[in-house]
Amino acid sequence: MNRKPLAIAVKLAMTGALAGALVACGGGGSGDTSISGTSSGTSVGAVSGFGSVYVNGTRFETNGSVSSDDGLEREDQLEKGMILKVEGDWDDRGQGRADRVSYDDTLRGPISGMSWDDVTRTGSLTMLGQTISLDGKTVFRGVTPTTLAGNPQGYRVRVSAWRLEDGSFRASFVGARQIGVDFDDDNEVEIEGIVANLDTRAETFTINGFLIDYTSAVGDDDFSLDDLADGIVVEVEGTLNGNTIMAEEIDDEDDLFDDDDDVEISGSIYDYDSASRQFSVNGVRVQINGGTEFDDLRESSLADGLFVKVEGDFRNGVLVAEEIEGRESDAELDGLIESIDLANESMLVSGVRVQLTSNTLIDDDDDDDDERRSRVQDVQSLQVGDYLEIEGRQRSSEGGFLEALSVEREDDDDDDDFELEARVTAIGADSITIMNLEVLRNGYSLSGAQVGDEVEIEYRQTS
Repeated sequence: MNRKPLAIAVKLAMTGALAGALVACGGGGSGDTSISGTSSGTSVGAVSGFGSVYVNGTRFETNGSVSSDDGLEREDQLEKGMILKVEGDWDDRGQGRADRVSYDDTLRGPISGMSWDDVTRTGSLTMLGQTISLDGKTVFRGVTPTTLAGNPQGYRVRVSAWRLEDGSFRASFVGARQIGVDFDDDNEVEIEGIVANLDTRAETFTINGFLIDYTSAVGDDDFSLDDLADGIVVEVEGTLNGNTIMAEEIDDEDDLFDDDDDVEISGSIYDYDSASRQFSVNGVRVQINGGTEFDDLRESSLADGLFVKVEGDFRNGVLVAEEIEGRESDAELDGLIESIDLANESMLVSGVRVQLTSNTLIDDDDDDDDERRSRVQDVQSLQVGDYLEIEGRQRSSEGGFLEALSVEREDDDDDDDFELEARVTAIGADSITIMNLEVLRNGYSLSGAQVGDEVEIEYRQTS
């Protein structure tokens, strides 16, 4: 029996290869993994929800305390998007217990410049001589990205980010305060990166070109300033004097993990070497071997800049990967909620079935000071008629659906047209099918197009 198309195209274009060259998988969700049982060790990733904290798809029960040198002491001071180090136990059902939760700002200080495109939801921010990339999964607090880009010199920010190969960063969280309003920290600025141009006589060095003066600094924890050397990674806190950071505390980058730890870490790949089958994620060297399994990507698609989650064992300073999972979005949808199944955490959004998971980050675009909600409340806050921007993974099982990685609720959209960018599932004589949505082509040509090609389509529902 033929299905009746429920939508008609008003704009349609082939867009070429998918970002990240990830694999079109039919699997259910990122929680479906061959690794089972209970793990004991360390999980490093961004907060996606609360009650207690959700990191890397696991709900960790906590005692409410946070270990941090940046003025944070309690769980209720954390924000979505902040990258945490969680030490404890977790199982393959997504339940865990945290013995210790730690947070550390990646960068903190005044902004020198920022760009932001509200349509593509991408941009960049510069501070302390560093470049930070922004995207739709970056969580903003204190001010919207549009307002921040309109007057960047009027704000100070704290940034939680992943370090990339070239020394730049990919932001997971940006918290802003107006100039003159301090964060709860003793030091004005913080920066991390690789020491270069060390001059022990002048007591200066640079991090990605930004000058650090350590004449009045002390080593933090058990780090000695005598151990400073070009090429090591350090964290510097202090005050800003023109274009120089006057360091007050310097610490080397502690090993995130202990030997024989079970480990999971999310971040962007850099320094990938296909010959040795190694790459780095946020300062951690990862080794692939014959037992490594791949979820949502192939080994041949690994590349610098690709966002992944790695699970494995930490041995002699190297994370030996048991599983590597692709975490880049390969589909985007802008549309209205038509129906919600709270029990199964699924929605119908402008004709497309959307599945939420414990990894899904749910946020509001216009709520720069988002009231603190548990993940259950995040899901329950979604209402029929809400306009959403969704990034996620396209799935082919169960008739096709979109597994959401991020859901951002927008102000009401006056346009009756919806947008979808994803792979073609089927091509008919007068229609195109993407996941579970069939759209009348309305005269638009798909000459040469094949199933699996990526298409960008604006469409209007017909019933």
